[in-house]
Parts: sequence; structure tokens; C-alpha cells
Amino acid sequence: MFVDDRHNEGSTEGRERATPQAGRGDQRHRPMADREVPLDRHGTLSAAVHAWLDGELPEAAVRKGETAKDVEFWQMIAQETTQMRRMRTPAHVEAMIMDALPQSVPQMITPWYRREVVLTPGRAAIGAVILVALTALVTALIVGG
Repeated sequence: MFVDDRHNEGSTEGRERATPQAGRGDQRHRPMADREVPLDRHGTLSAAVHAWLDGELPEAAVRKGETAKDVEFWQMIAQETTQMRRMRTPAHVEAMIMDALPQSVPQMITPWYRREVVLTPGRAAIGAVILVALTALVTALIVGG
């Protein structure tokens, strides 16, 4: 499993990294990775959380009872999304990408049936052998049939 560590301020000694287990049953009891999101928490979101996400309700109205965890979850997602939007590609990576792009506009590839036919002596000899073999086969089928 690949774990992306965007918080590289210090060492990673204190962080636990989960490794995938061999069996399917073992995966339910393994510790979660740093950026892993549990999808089967408790089903669907309440209508109040949906209204808050749509901007129809204030946060204070939704931050009560069971929906508080959902509000924290979606705020964490909003914070990480904002952080990812601010991330920029390093200059050397961008330069490598730009250098890999072709300098000219690619030419339209001509379909095989519109291409010029080039007949070399080797291809002509192979064609003649195939034609003689097919003629002999058809003749044998007609005469022997």
C-alpha cells in the first residue's frame, strides 16, 4: 500500500504505518493508514448534514448529537482539499514534463489504405510464392474434388 506523507516536517518514527494483511478477514481488524477514510461507518448522512453541506443550514445547527462527527469529518476533508489546492508542482518536475512534450504539432496519421504502397524485391518474391501456392491449392481442390 502506498501512503502519501505530505507532512514531512519531522521524522516518521511516531507515526504508525499499516501494512496490508494476507487474508480478507484480517483486513477488517488491521489498523487504518494515515489517509484512509472509513466508508462503512454508519450508513447515510442525515438530511441536516446534507443541508449544511449545501449551505442551507449554519454549522451550529448541525454540530449537535450524532451529526457532530460528520461535521468534523467534512471539515477535515475541506481543510485537506484546501491544502491540496495550494500545493504546487516543483519547478524541476514541471521542467521535466515540459521537456518531454513534443516541440512540433504531431502529424495526422494516414490510414493504411491511403498510404503509398512500396513494393520491394523481397516482398514481390514472397507475394509470387504465395500466389503460386494458392493457385496449386485451388487447382488440387478442383481437379481432385
